[in-house]
Amino acid sequence: MNDKKYMKIAIDLAKKGCGWVNPNPMVGAVIVKDTEILGIGYHQKYGELHAERNAIAACKVPIRGATMFVTLEPCCHYGKTPPCTEAIIESGISKVVIGSKDPNVLVAGKGINSLKSHGIEVVTGVLAEECSKLNEVFFHYIEKKTPFVVLKYAMTLDGKIATAAGQSQWITGETAREFVHQSRHEYAAIMVGVNTVIADDPLLTCRLPNTKNPKRIICDTHLRIPLSSRIVQTAREIPTFIATSCEDKEKIERLIQLGCILVQVPTENGHVDIKQLMVALGKENIDSILLEGGSTLNFSALESGIVNKVQAYIAPKIFGGETAKTPVGGTGINEISKAFMLKKRNITILDEDILLEYDVLGGR
Repeated sequence: MNDKKYMKIAIDLAKKGCGWVNPNPMVGAVIVKDTEILGIGYHQKYGELHAERNAIAACKVPIRGATMFVTLEPCCHYGKTPPCTEAIIESGISKVVIGSKDPNVLVAGKGINSLKSHGIEVVTGVLAEECSKLNEVFFHYIEKKTPFVVLKYAMTLDGKIATAAGQSQWITGETAREFVHQSRHEYAAIMVGVNTVIADDPLLTCRLPNTKNPKRIICDTHLRIPLSSRIVQTAREIPTFIATSCEDKEKIERLIQLGCILVQVPTENGHVDIKQLMVALGKENIDSILLEGGSTLNFSALESGIVNKVQAYIAPKIFGGETAKTPVGGTGINEISKAFMLKKRNITILDEDILLEYDVLGGR
C-alpha cells in the first residue's frame, strides 16, 4: 500500500478546515482496504466531530481490517467530542498510519499507546514534515500557550509602505489583496495599533465568500480609539479586544457598553507590554494573530520576540522620498549583528506582486 499517496489525500482534506477549527488542529483522515478508499473525513469546525469519526461515518461498507491514514495522532481524551481512539477501536480498523504526533499533554503518545494496547498496528512519521507544517500554529499554541504571530505588510520595491504624503491605498494589486483576506480567514485574530484605526478607520474584516471574520485586537495604550470608529461600532458583531494601560473608567465603561472587550496590560517603554498581551490573548483561546500594524508596532513586535513569521508583499512600484514610511520603524538596531534574522524562504507570485514568507529565527 502506498502510504504517502493516501497521507497526501489526508493532508489535502485537512486543509479544508483551515480557519474554521482554531484553536484545534487541522486533521484529515482516509480509510483504505485492499487499495480501495472506503471513507474520508476532516475536522470541519471547532467543537464538531474530528476527522477520524467523520471518516468512519462516511464508510458505507464494513471496515473491519481496514487501514486509517490520519495526519495527526488520534486524540484519546474527552473534550468537546469523545476520544477518536475509542471510535477507531470499536470500528475494527486493524492499522493506523499517522503523520505527526500530537504535542498536547492530553495526547502526546497516549493515543498511539491506546491503539497499540488494543492490538492495532500503528505506523508513525509518514510525511511527518508536511503534517507538522500543516499545524505549525496549533503546535506553537499548545507548547507556548501564546498566539502564533504573523507580521504582514505590503511595500514597494524601494521598501515604502506609503508615499511621502501618507497615501497607502493600494500598494499591491487585487490578487495580492485577496491573498491577504484569505490569511485573515486563516488566522484567529488580526491586530493593529490605534494609529491605524484613527488614520484609516478600517473594519479589519474578511471580504471573501465562505470565510469568517477574524477577532480584532487594537493596541491602544492611552485609550485614544474613537467611539465613532467602525471597529467600535461593530464590536457587538465581531469580537473586538482593546489592549490598554489606561484606567479612564468612563471611557472603559462606554467601550464595554458598545461591545468591546477591554484587556488591561502593563506598559513597557511607554506602550502596551506586547509580551504580556500575548499571554492574556492566549488565555482567550486566540491561537494565532495576523499583525497588520504600522511601522512602530511592527518594530515593537519584532523587538519583543513575539513574531513567528513575516509575510512581505512586494509591489513593482517605487515611491522614493526620505520621509516616506518603511514597514519597520521604531528606534531600529545599531549593530548589524543584532538584526532580526529570518529563515526558510517561500516565494509566491501573485500576478505582478510577490509574496515573500520567512520564519523568524528565534521567534517565541
